[in-house]
Amino acid sequence: MKKVKHMRERGFSMVELMVVVAISGILMALAMPAYRDFIDRQQMQAAALEFYAAVNLTRAEAIKRGDQVTMTAADGADWKSGWMIFLDANNNLRRDGGEQIIMTHDALPTKLTVASAFTDTAAPYISYTGNGRSRTKASVMQPQAGTVSFTAVNMTRRIKVNFLGRARMCDPDKDLTCDATASGG
Repeated sequence: MKKVKHMRERGFSMVELMVVVAISGILMALAMPAYRDFIDRQQMQAAALEFYAAVNLTRAEAIKRGDQVTMTAADGADWKSGWMIFLDANNNLRRDGGEQIIMTHDALPTKLTVASAFTDTAAPYISYTGNGRSRTKASVMQPQAGTVSFTAVNMTRRIKVNFLGRARMCDPDKDLTCDATASGG
């Protein structure tokens, strides 16, 4: 009689596989909120950088064209709806038919909070004259200075426009001059 060698097959048993799947599921459930917060913070950071770039584009276009260029909230009421930059030929701080659109930006993610405080609080806008100075709707001589704050989770970024019209982006957790109430920058 021959001896039969039993070779043990290599691999995982069903019980071992189920334990690994259960542990993986628990670890993923624990990591998901932190990952979601990370995504929200990244969206906020991107929105703040895009807004900052749009303010600088508005000013640069005004200087380049030697004419008034305006950036307004897309819906005319809230920066969260997005924004539009246009050549403001009649200086009324509203886009009218025939006025050239330079750039538009889509609405921001719903979890993002946007707040602004400017010299003229009638509507969200930033307007520049041909010399690169910001202005209010009331007067070319009165600067439109202030702050736009973007917040997600527990992180905030601010874009501050000073009385000369220059913009800067800051982090209130790291910069004492990044106060939301202080106008300009």
